[in-house]
Amino acid sequence: MSADAEGAHRHRPIRCLIAKVGLDGHDRGAHVIARAFRDAGFEVVYSGLHRAPEEVVQAAVQEDVDVLGLSILSGAHNTLVPKVVEGLKEYDAFEDTLLIVGGIVPEGDREDLHSMGVAAVFGPGTPMEETVEFVRENAPRRE
Repeated sequence: MSADAEGAHRHRPIRCLIAKVGLDGHDRGAHVIARAFRDAGFEVVYSGLHRAPEEVVQAAVQEDVDVLGLSILSGAHNTLVPKVVEGLKEYDAFEDTLLIVGGIVPEGDREDLHSMGVAAVFGPGTPMEETVEFVRENAPRRE
């Protein structure tokens, strides 16, 4: 295969938005996962603290991300995640975006998040390699 043909088959790097949604003021975990994703070769955008669900959706659409990672430690996941899902659907971006959640999510709430379309929930102590591998295996591929 020529270099030109090989280049034509290459995919762009996986593009991720790591977002802190709601009033949660702790972002150490978001920084850690953003760094791990960068080290894995992903393109990463970090939203910063205290973003409204609508702002997160707008950023995800504008940045044309493959993966939206929501970091939630406040316990508001049952309120915030549905708003993000609804916003992604309004922009026809839900099917093209791998939605993952990290943070403190009780086991009893995880099934509800999965039924909304959250692909995975990663709790504290999840090895970075596990999260990176999940994204590599499940992120939508775009040219």
